[in-house]
Amino acid sequence: MPEMDDLSPPRSQVDPAQIQRNVLEEQVELWWFREPRKSILCYCTSLVLILGCGIGGVALLSTTTSLSSEWRLGVGMALCLLALAVLLKQLLSSAIQDMNCVRSRQRIEMLKSGGFSDLLVILLTGLALVICGIVLLNLALASGMPRPGLTLNDMFISGVVLAAAGCVTVLSLAGYCIVVFILNRTDAGQRLRDRGVRIFTISGQMRETTSSMANLI
Repeated sequence: MPEMDDLSPPRSQVDPAQIQRNVLEEQVELWWFREPRKSILCYCTSLVLILGCGIGGVALLSTTTSLSSEWRLGVGMALCLLALAVLLKQLLSSAIQDMNCVRSRQRIEMLKSGGFSDLLVILLTGLALVICGIVLLNLALASGMPRPGLTLNDMFISGVVLAAAGCVTVLSLAGYCIVVFILNRTDAGQRLRDRGVRIFTISGQMRETTSSMANLI
């Protein structure tokens, strides 16, 4: 007696790696650690900003004299506040992560290291540095351009350094966002192509099964 053809619908092969990824995807605690390269890069950038602004602010405050007390005191306090703001953001993200009080994927993507909040803090810090540098340069130029004398020279040099650091920060962030956008578009296109291949393969198997059923009838 000839064996009957298997009329059951084709079964797609089970991918253990895909099953493991799906299980891990459901763990809220692991959402904070997605895209580790982006998180490490943004964390290191924040650390550099904290150290740079903190050391620069302390240096200006510690060298404040009666001849240059106003601009050194103002810029030094501004740099210290910027360093404190970036540090506060990192501590806040760590505290929220440890308390596990946020269960929304969208909020976690915004608060984690490398998320939208990190990019916003870095952008605001860069813009603040640019503004401080421009203000110092305008004050130095309004006082008669840099000429022999420590006060004006220090003010001009500090303005150039702050403006340059702010521009580098903002431009680096813009370049980073462009690269991430291009990579996300490329990955999205690749996923769509892979999905199309899988659908075409399953459709082909179903057509082959349907043809076998028709021949049997």
